Amino acid sequence: MTSPAQRKATRLMRAGAPAFIDGTAPVNVPVERTSTVRFESTSSQAALHKRREAGEAVSTYGRHGTQTHRALEAAIGELEGARDVLLAPSGLSAISLVFIGLLSPGDHVLMHDGVYGPVRERIEPLLTRLGVAFSYFSAADGLPHQLLQANTRLIYAESPSSFLYEIVDLPALADFAHEQGVLLAADNTWGAGLLHQPLALGADISIQALTKYLGGHSDLMQGAVSTVDAAIGQRLREAHDALGLSVSADDAYLALRGIRTLPVRLAQHARGAFAVASYLQRVRQVTRVFHPALATDPGHALWSRDFHGANGLVSFALRDADTSLAAAFIDALQLFSLGASWGGYESLALIAPPRRLRTHSYWQGQEAVIRLHVGLEDADDLILDLAQAFRSVLS
Repeated sequence: MTSPAQRKATRLMRAGAPAFIDGTAPVNVPVERTSTVRFESTSSQAALHKRREAGEAVSTYGRHGTQTHRALEAAIGELEGARDVLLAPSGLSAISLVFIGLLSPGDHVLMHDGVYGPVRERIEPLLTRLGVAFSYFSAADGLPHQLLQANTRLIYAESPSSFLYEIVDLPALADFAHEQGVLLAADNTWGAGLLHQPLALGADISIQALTKYLGGHSDLMQGAVSTVDAAIGQRLREAHDALGLSVSADDAYLALRGIRTLPVRLAQHARGAFAVASYLQRVRQVTRVFHPALATDPGHALWSRDFHGANGLVSFALRDADTSLAAAFIDALQLFSLGASWGGYESLALIAPPRRLRTHSYWQGQEAVIRLHVGLEDADDLILDLAQAFRSVLS
């Protein structure tokens, strides 16, 4: 009898699992470290090189990865619904791979104005120097017809957006891009592949910082680029090889281990974040709470349509624009650490840099904004911690 289709959480427990050899297999993929790959014979070496040149993800040198990497790529492929997955040393390097691999001098990029800050601050200047032009569009203004140019080759979006979690209508943007013969790439770090599938919604490329939720323990730096298109995958693979991008087998193992607990971790993050966001809506010192799972969030309807849940990120605006008060509030917190990343088991707090908020059309205020990452601690304890900080600094 054919077994029923398995749900994604079940499939993730088996994606990339080691094969049985002589009747046995470990539960976890071994960490296979090597720089040199030995070949049984010159004929086997030639055969493997031929397979690699044809686009198959086989290793003929340590930089190409090992079976540990292949297992992680298979698991991310399951998450993203992807044909090809390429690993990179960080989320930013994964984004850079997409731009460098797909663009040429004279090309033009349409960029959602809520993207991760270093894309503007690091990648745009680099690519501008190499002859690529950039324009920014607001998701609130609808499809960017007026900004499209004859040389537009790529549309790049992040949904939800960085710091404020603006939801982009990705299916509409995908239809628009493909009608114009333009590729669409989406940063999917917030959705982690489990909560959001940009490729299924029409995007050509999905990018993640595995540093965040896939790792889940704040102990690795890694990124991934996924696509369903074989031709795009080949172009990205060639650039990936030319740039010498590689990750250690140890870090690949850590990311794969994180994937196994991703569904239960994200569910707990979501419960805690919703409780914290609901509490913050009742705090008089707070003017606005940013979290798409809230029914009052402007993007809630799109989030409900295109996403399968929320994560641990919540931002809120204080009534006062004085960032020194925001800093004092963060310093008064006892369970939230001050940290610039997110996605681990620990709760974090950070002042959103005003320079990054100003470039995002979704933000119209002057208040100080604090971003929280709600970790796996008990939400009631986190709320008590926030309450005491409000009393001691902003009462």
